[in-house]
Amino acid sequence: MTAPATRLPAAERRRAIVDAALRVFSEGSYAGATTAHIAREAGVSEPILYRHFESKRELYAACLDEAWERIRSKIDERIEELGPAEGWRDLGPTTMREMKVLVPSLWMQAITEAGQDPDIRRHVRAHMREVHDYFADVVRRVQADGGIRPDRDPDVEAWIFVAGTLLVSVADRLGGLLGPDDFEAIKAERHRWLTGDA
Repeated sequence: MTAPATRLPAAERRRAIVDAALRVFSEGSYAGATTAHIAREAGVSEPILYRHFESKRELYAACLDEAWERIRSKIDERIEELGPAEGWRDLGPTTMREMKVLVPSLWMQAITEAGQDPDIRRHVRAHMREVHDYFADVVRRVQADGGIRPDRDPDVEAWIFVAGTLLVSVADRLGGLLGPDDFEAIKAERHRWLTGDA
């Protein structure tokens, strides 16, 4: 005889569904993921999933927003704790891997769908603008703290950061295009450009 399943509060169940969907989407693709698979991964029935999310598209948007919120919170915590310049330098590899693989991987999937789905296109366009604006603000704060040269344009640098994260995702998806040494060289060159350090 099995024990009855524990009934989770709605907010916890919604979070469990988002966590499961993040795993499914990041390991595969938007097109290949099914709500049935996500529901199984979350340990809920498909009708329960649909009580929380009207569609796979709505769930995908929630995943993208949640992944970004987690990363932004970690960055904000480090900057708050150590100050802008040191906090930015001190970001751990896990946070940067999430930033440079998970979120851009979700972007790549969404960009593929955006050609056929105007709702996804609108959401991802607004989301990427939000990411850009956040990083432009971080660059300004790090500049004010002396960690980035004052003649670097924060808006431009934020777009370069977005483009760099997409490059990491492309390399991750294709495998073998760029290796760790390539990314270390790119990182060192970006650091030299931003700080003016030799």
